[in-house]
Amino acid sequence: MLDKTDWAHLIPHRDAMCLLDVVVSWDETSIYALSDSHALEDHPLRGDEGLHAVHLAEYGAQAMAVHGALLARDRGETGERPGRLVSLRDVSLRIEYVDPSHGRLDVHAESLYADATGAQYAFRVEQNGRVLVSGRAAVIHPVS
Repeated sequence: MLDKTDWAHLIPHRDAMCLLDVVVSWDETSIYALSDSHALEDHPLRGDEGLHAVHLAEYGAQAMAVHGALLARDRGETGERPGRLVSLRDVSLRIEYVDPSHGRLDVHAESLYADATGAQYAFRVEQNGRVLVSGRAAVIHPVS
């Protein structure tokens, strides 16, 4: 397991917008992380009704960012590598709002394709074994 203090500095998401808490496991193609941030009253994406399921795509995107950063660190690269989320596809929302009383979120992302210019991942967010959101996301790494 990798605590947030091990990897948070490698991604651009800061403070309350760093939504993941811990990386349970990761390898060359996938990452599994946990989060309890959805239950926070001051969650930056929470509206009056609560945290809408569409915002769980951001959890998937952050898992992608952490995965890419961990891979880059293993290759000896240092510093943040800027990325831009450019598309979400085949997103399936199986709930409308996240119920914090149902426990933590399990966030999974699997690399479908990645190179120096960008990546495409499949992601899913579960709670108590139930898939809440799934889809695919693409990110590009702009040249400075």
